[in-house]
Amino acid sequence: MVRAELDVIDIKILRELQADGRMTNVELADRVGISAPPCLRRVRKLEEAGVIEGYHAMLNSPKLGLDLVAFCMVGLKHQSEANLKAFAAATAEWPLVRQAWMVSGDSDFLLHCVAQNLTRFQDFVIEVLTANEHVDTVRTMLTIRQVKKLGLVEL
Repeated sequence: MVRAELDVIDIKILRELQADGRMTNVELADRVGISAPPCLRRVRKLEEAGVIEGYHAMLNSPKLGLDLVAFCMVGLKHQSEANLKAFAAATAEWPLVRQAWMVSGDSDFLLHCVAQNLTRFQDFVIEVLTANEHVDTVRTMLTIRQVKKLGLVEL
């Protein structure tokens, strides 16, 4: 993968959009100090290059009745490429898993899970996660409170 070459204006655009993806192009252009047409061209170029992957609303999980956030560290029985790919594909089918990372260390995967309550999370861990043919170990961590929430990339 080739790293995108970004200038100071591109970085300002990305920083502003990461903070507020709903602003108009005119407002964005004003914030980064250029006129609207070149700003729009730059944003489209960043989108086409895959630097900007999409725009999303950040939802408040507890207000939607999803009060439990947990992380699962999953170890597979075998770390063959086929097993790693199969498990990664399985995570895409589990709505409770919101993000998944293949990791190094004591575990093979780290799963970020959001559920309505502890019972739903426990049911998922017991009936789905540990029942998966590739899973050897599962360690769970229930969160207490989120103390920081930023965009995923520092610019």
